[in-house]
Amino acid sequence: MKKWIAGIAGILLAVSLAGCSSGSETVANMKGTKITKDEFYNEMKTSSTGGEATLRNMIVEKALEQQYGKKVSDAAVNKQYNSVKKQYTDAGQDFAAALSQNSLTEKSFKAQIKTSLLSEAALKAQKKPTEAQLKKQWKKYEPKITVQHILVAKEDTAKEVIAALQKDNTEANFKKLAKQYSTDTATASTAGKLAAFDNTDTQLDSTFKAAAFKLKKAGDFTTTAVKTSYGYHIIRAIKVPAKGKMSDHKKDLTDQLYKTWESDETIMTGVIKKVLTKADVNIKDSDLKNVLSVYLGSSSSSK
Repeated sequence: MKKWIAGIAGILLAVSLAGCSSGSETVANMKGTKITKDEFYNEMKTSSTGGEATLRNMIVEKALEQQYGKKVSDAAVNKQYNSVKKQYTDAGQDFAAALSQNSLTEKSFKAQIKTSLLSEAALKAQKKPTEAQLKKQWKKYEPKITVQHILVAKEDTAKEVIAALQKDNTEANFKKLAKQYSTDTATASTAGKLAAFDNTDTQLDSTFKAAAFKLKKAGDFTTTAVKTSYGYHIIRAIKVPAKGKMSDHKKDLTDQLYKTWESDETIMTGVIKKVLTKADVNIKDSDLKNVLSVYLGSSSSSK
């Protein structure tokens, strides 16, 4: 779950919960729904966070579900879950073990994915890009490029690979060289091909991306080794779309802005604050009265 949803972990409120005379007592009221002490306790039993953080997450999740639930389908959640799972299995990693190491199950991970998608829906409903923001994003825009690379440990080895490519710059030869030289075990056997990426990518090294974006057409390759913290790269373009006109990429620019905003803690805290205000949350348990202060200030009441 994104850190701005998880919030600040609180202390375990065991004493408060042990004093419950009835599991159906209400911990928090919201428009059209509520959270009972039974629900709260059951959630805490499977949560790796403290009591306050667990309740805070439950309130946020219910408020988002009420207001934006129709915009997020189970199919969308499953699609994203399967995509993440595939990334692990394709890399030869144990997905179940990865979930376990992060104190997650399939059910809880899907719940986090749904909350993330609901939060995106809330963001898009509340905040629309302006023309000025789109123009600013256009200056940084690079369409998705597809490349292949060979990674080696020494610059002299990189020079050997480049010399071999200058003699025979074909896909078949690059594949042969990748298998022979590349230390990137994840791509060496697949001709060094990487997933398509654009200017918003945060996984690849910035120096690597800058060099890749300078390649103008399919078949172009870097004639000087690209040095990163991983070693020396030889990058070859597979697909280089033309940038075109801004008017042709309004959707791409809008998507990029939303992707940036989703990672902005200040913006997303503001989004959740509006969701909670609309939900009209009323905390019944005095021990938990400030549970939403991370969003609403000193008081957790959104009235």
